[in-house]
Amino acid sequence: MFSGQNSCKTISGGTRTMKKQELLKIMDGELMEKLFSFCYARTSDSQEARELCSDIVFELMKAANTEGDIGNLYGFLWKVARNTYADFSDKKSRNSDRTYHGDPEELFSVLASPDGGDDSRELLDAVYRQIAFLTRAYREVMILFYLDGLPVAEIAGRQNTSEGAIRERLSSARKRIRSEVEKMAESSQRPVVLNQIDYWIMGNGNPLWGDPRKLCTRQLPRHLVWLCRKKSVSAAEAAEELHVPTVYVEEELEILRRGENGQYGLLRWLDSGNKAATGKGTGGTRAPGRYAINFLLFDTKEMEQLRAAYREQIPAFCRVVRDYVETHKEEYMAFPYLNRRKDWNLILWQQMHAIFHVFEDCVEGILAGKYFAGVDTGEDDRRPFSVFGHVREGENFGGGLDGMSGENICGCARVTVFNITNRWVQPHLWAGHDMANDAALQLAIRAVEGLGVEELSETGKEHAARAIECGYLYREGDRLYTKILVCGAGDEDRLFDIANGLAHGYLEESAQNVAEKVAGCIRRFVPEHLLGEWKYANWLAAQPVLDALLDNLVAAKVLIPPENGVGAEGCWMNVEK
Repeated sequence: MFSGQNSCKTISGGTRTMKKQELLKIMDGELMEKLFSFCYARTSDSQEARELCSDIVFELMKAANTEGDIGNLYGFLWKVARNTYADFSDKKSRNSDRTYHGDPEELFSVLASPDGGDDSRELLDAVYRQIAFLTRAYREVMILFYLDGLPVAEIAGRQNTSEGAIRERLSSARKRIRSEVEKMAESSQRPVVLNQIDYWIMGNGNPLWGDPRKLCTRQLPRHLVWLCRKKSVSAAEAAEELHVPTVYVEEELEILRRGENGQYGLLRWLDSGNKAATGKGTGGTRAPGRYAINFLLFDTKEMEQLRAAYREQIPAFCRVVRDYVETHKEEYMAFPYLNRRKDWNLILWQQMHAIFHVFEDCVEGILAGKYFAGVDTGEDDRRPFSVFGHVREGENFGGGLDGMSGENICGCARVTVFNITNRWVQPHLWAGHDMANDAALQLAIRAVEGLGVEELSETGKEHAARAIECGYLYREGDRLYTKILVCGAGDEDRLFDIANGLAHGYLEESAQNVAEKVAGCIRRFVPEHLLGEWKYANWLAAQPVLDALLDNLVAAKVLIPPENGVGAEGCWMNVEK
C-alpha cells in the first residue's frame, strides 16, 4: 500500500515520532491518493472504493482524537487500513448496509485542504459532521453508552449531534447491545489462567444443520475437549484438573455435549463402562455417566505418523500423474468446453483436485474393504454434518474447492461456478458468494460467445478491466471472451472421467502401502466409540499430498501457476441455457 518507508513525513524537529493528534496535519492529497489506490485494488468498482476509503479516514480521525505517539507513520497507517478493510469485507459478506450518505468529494476536499492550519479541533469536527451517518459512527454511539457508561448529553457533544438523535439510535438496537454486554460481563468473571491451546477443526456436510465448532472458541471449552480426548471424565474431575469452579465446568460440558442444535456436540456421554450412552442423539436432560470426546482429534505426533504414510508414496504418485496426464493430453483437449480457445494449463489446474482425490479414494476403498469392513459407520452416515481435526501446529496443507450456483443470470437458466484454492492459486470467491452482484463474473458469463467492448457502458468497461486483470476475460480485437473454462450443463458429469481413470490399476501398489500404515495409526489413536469415523483420519492423513503434487508439477513445468496467485487457473463454470 504505502511504498518506501524513507518517504515518511518528518514531524517535530525532524524526528519520525509524531503525536496522534497531528494525524490531521498529514491528511493531504498525496496520502488520500495512496489510500484510494489501496481501496480500489481491493473493491469491485470506484464507488465501493470510496465507501471503504471513507471508513479508513474515519478510523484515522478517531485516532487523531486520542493520546499517544506514532513511531512509524506508514506502519501505523497500514495497520489502520488493513484492519478497516478486514472489517469492511466481513460486514459486506453479511450484506451489512455501509452506505455513506454525504458527498465523498466534499469529505476528501475538507481533509486535503491546506487552509486547516493548526486548528485541528475545527477540522476534526468537520470530519465528524461529514460522516455522521456512517454505520461505524452509529455503532460508536452504542459502545459509548453501554460499555463506557457515558451519558446521552456527553455522547451528543462528542458526536456533534442532538440528544434526541442519540436516543433514537440507542433505541433501535437496545436489546441486542444489552445481550452482548451481559455475555461479555459473564465471560469476564471466569478464570483466564488456562494455557493457550488451539485446534484446526474441519467439517463435512451441511453446517447449517448444526455446527458444534462455534461453541469451542474460548480456552475453557478447548481444554475440556482435550481432557476428554483419551479418557472419559466427570465434571468434578475436570474442575479439579483445570482448577476451575465446578459450576462453570458443568455448564460448559453440557454446552459442548448438546452442540448448536441439541443433537450433535463435540462431547458425548459414556456409561460407567466407557461405552457410548444410549438415547436419542446427544439430547436428554441428565448425564448417565461421564463425558468423552465425540469427534476425531489428533495431537501433533499422531498427525506426523498419519501423514508419514502418504508422504512415503508421494514421489511415486507424482511420477504416475506426470506420465498419465501427458499420455491422455489429447483426450483432455478433446473435451467439449464452450470456450473460444482451450488452454492446456487451465485444464490441468482444473483437474488437480480430482486427481488428488482419486489417490485418497483408492486408499479409502482399501481401508473400507480390508481393515474396517466390520466397523459400524451408521451414526456418521446418518448425520448431516460431522467435524474432525487436530492440534494446530503451524503447518498448513492443501486448499479448498468451493462451488456456488445461481438461476436466471445473464440469460442463463442456471450457472454454477467452481473455485479452487491452494498455495499457488488464490480464490476468486467463496461458498455463499453473491453472484447476482458480481459484475466481473457476470461479464464472464455474457462473454462465452464473445462480447463487444462498444456494448459496454463506462462502468461496464471498468468492470471488464477488472475481469481481465483477475483472469475472467481476455480481449481479442474489439471483443471480450471468457478465459475461465466453461462447460455445458450436459457435459458437467463427464468433466473428471479421465482423471478417475487413475483408479484402474495405476495407483494400486502405493494405495495398498498407505492403507496398511493409516489403518495401524487409526487402531492406535482413535477411541473405540469413534472407529466408525475412520475415513476422516484418512482425509487428514492425505493433507500433504495435494501441495506436494502441485509443487512437483510446477517444478517440472507441467503446471504454470498464475502470477501473484490470481488468474483463470483453478476457476471454471457450468452453464445451462
